[in-house]
Amino acid sequence: MQFLRHAYERFAVLARELAKFGTIGAIAFVIDFSGTNLLRFGLDWGPLTSKVIATVVAATFAYLGNRYWTFRHREQSGLAREYFLFFLLNGVGLLISMLVIGFVTYTLGLDDPISYNAALLVGTALGTLFRFWSYKRWVFLAATAVTEEIPQELPGKTKIY
Repeated sequence: MQFLRHAYERFAVLARELAKFGTIGAIAFVIDFSGTNLLRFGLDWGPLTSKVIATVVAATFAYLGNRYWTFRHREQSGLAREYFLFFLLNGVGLLISMLVIGFVTYTLGLDDPISYNAALLVGTALGTLFRFWSYKRWVFLAATAVTEEIPQELPGKTKIY
């Protein structure tokens, strides 16, 4: 019974984290996707430059949302450390997305908005899977369990709990 309770509690925490992560991610996605398209097709910037700039803006929003809402119950290991790791791991996620966009644009020669946005969606999905796993693993660490210290018995004394 204890095992089932523990499994349920772990699942409930994971489900809440996923829901919050998804909400922040959805808003960051809108920022990233619309920003990338505005820069790429509205201002006629390059496909990779557009993605990088929009991602930096979206990642800043995502860091703040995830730190202060999604993973606020997790241990805070220092803003500088978290921020550095968050953006380093976002850089890996961005690289994944840029590889997909670069492959579609430069290798396949597909430069139309539909192909670009399809590549953007696939790259974002793959990068998001990596980011969720890596944030939990390295950035927003699990809170340390609070353990109660049981008083040591003194010789000749009765335990009082």
